[in-house]
Amino acid sequence: MKPFNSFLAQQLEAFVTYRKGLGYDPKTIRMSLLTFDRYVNQQPDPSMIWQPAFYLKIRKDLKLAPSSANGVLYAARCFFQYLVRTGQCRGNPLQDVPPLPPQAFIPFVFSPEQVDQLLTAVCNQIRKNRRCFLIDLSEYLVIVLLARCGMRINEPLRLTIQQYRADEKTIYIEKTKFKKDRLIPIPTAVAEEIDSYLAARAALAQGPENPFLFIGRRQKGLYDQRIRVVFYTALKRIGIDRPRQVIGNTIFGKPTPHCLRHSFAVNTLKEAIARGQSAQNVLPVLAAYLGHVKYYHTMKYLKVVDAKSGVRLLNFAGTRREDP
Repeated sequence: MKPFNSFLAQQLEAFVTYRKGLGYDPKTIRMSLLTFDRYVNQQPDPSMIWQPAFYLKIRKDLKLAPSSANGVLYAARCFFQYLVRTGQCRGNPLQDVPPLPPQAFIPFVFSPEQVDQLLTAVCNQIRKNRRCFLIDLSEYLVIVLLARCGMRINEPLRLTIQQYRADEKTIYIEKTKFKKDRLIPIPTAVAEEIDSYLAARAALAQGPENPFLFIGRRQKGLYDQRIRVVFYTALKRIGIDRPRQVIGNTIFGKPTPHCLRHSFAVNTLKEAIARGQSAQNVLPVLAAYLGHVKYYHTMKYLKVVDAKSGVRLLNFAGTRREDP
């Protein structure tokens, strides 16, 4: 854990401890406060931090996206409010400092055909030698679960063998992002691939049993970064590794592993509507399957109706930018 280094270090640490005592997760606000602390430490006249103009200067100098800059300002505002409540300063210098206007974010959405192409490309990367086969197959199946079941990237990485129930074709996921457990059914085709993997794993077993469902080296699980390397390598092979683009006040995101979760939500809802089902009836089920506490979190995934409309929106925005 990185320490604070400015003249406010002691108060910042006390504030983070105070927030933790209230039940807040201190990680996010600490990261923003570290940015603030680093900036303060670089200033020739630290006394300027008590002036509102100082925070207008921060917004400009940090050159962050509006959401990130607003996060730093929010963290600093909460910190100074804490100092006011504890009698360490008279007023909050950020009280009247407005946030930057937010940018709209349009995530990349894979079409069902692109998902199939990606999984085929990842499958083709599996090496057939004894040393690498099971690990490469594990990496492929992690990406299959992201694409076919909408899992977050850390969820399949933490799975143990006991959490996969072959007879029920279900996976039990513990301690998700919202501290909830959930039991989800998985498609038959996915279950068959996992069963085949487990059979190969049993046949090639050497040494003690690895407790993780998807194995890494030295009796450990797989790492997030390795899955990203496999994902982006396959993405380049199928030619859809477009960069993140900012057009006007809109950010068009690049393809990432988490986009497979977005795409699962979008494509599932679209298929349900095509079958004549009501979106209002599908959303609660989809939210529960994805592990969302509130439907609002699922709705955020549906900013783009489908992959084609996302491409049309990007093309339209690029054309409008070029207009005189």
